[in-house]
Amino acid sequence: MTAPTARPPRVHPFLNWLGKLLFRLAGWKTEGSLPDCSKAVVIAAPHTSYLDGPIMVISGCIFDLKFSWMVKQAAMFFPLGILVRFFGGIAIDRSRSNNIVAQSVAEFRTAEALFLAVAPEGTRTRGLYWKTGFYRIAQGANVPVVLGYVDYARKVAGLGPVIELSGDMEADFKQFAEFYAKVTPRHPEHRGAVAVPPEKLDQPQDDRAYRDVG
Repeated sequence: MTAPTARPPRVHPFLNWLGKLLFRLAGWKTEGSLPDCSKAVVIAAPHTSYLDGPIMVISGCIFDLKFSWMVKQAAMFFPLGILVRFFGGIAIDRSRSNNIVAQSVAEFRTAEALFLAVAPEGTRTRGLYWKTGFYRIAQGANVPVVLGYVDYARKVAGLGPVIELSGDMEADFKQFAEFYAKVTPRHPEHRGAVAVPPEKLDQPQDDRAYRDVG
């Protein structure tokens, strides 16, 4: 993995203060610490409620860590695009021949510091398995994966271990599954299995690197 060359991207001091205030009022807290790297893919999980994203963003503000998110190009129109970019939105053009994974990898290669948050479940409704796009992005960009989480049972949002990918997707997913088994989502019945979809395991490793987020 590449050595860090810069501090993780910071938030505006006002957002750091506001995040702490909102969590205090809501009875939430953060745990964990800022990773010692300048670039990473951050898993945003579990994802079973529309509240997950805002809670994750607010926790980032408290950590003084600006998360980036993939946003459809269509959402970047003026003046909304200014606000979306301010809160970390990265425009992804789904109409281009190269896919979301390749575009995300390109963002990592040009950024001095980037923490890209991705929800592997992809949707708030239940899916059978996690999507593997976040893994392919981290692998293609040669950056680690940070296990971010929102635990509703304890009202805690945090940053867990930093995982250096081994290249063995199935083995790495077992690490993810062990960690997230201890995290309670808002709607447990919507949680998908933290496992690689069987059809993905059948693909040669080289062919998997730049497929889409599914």
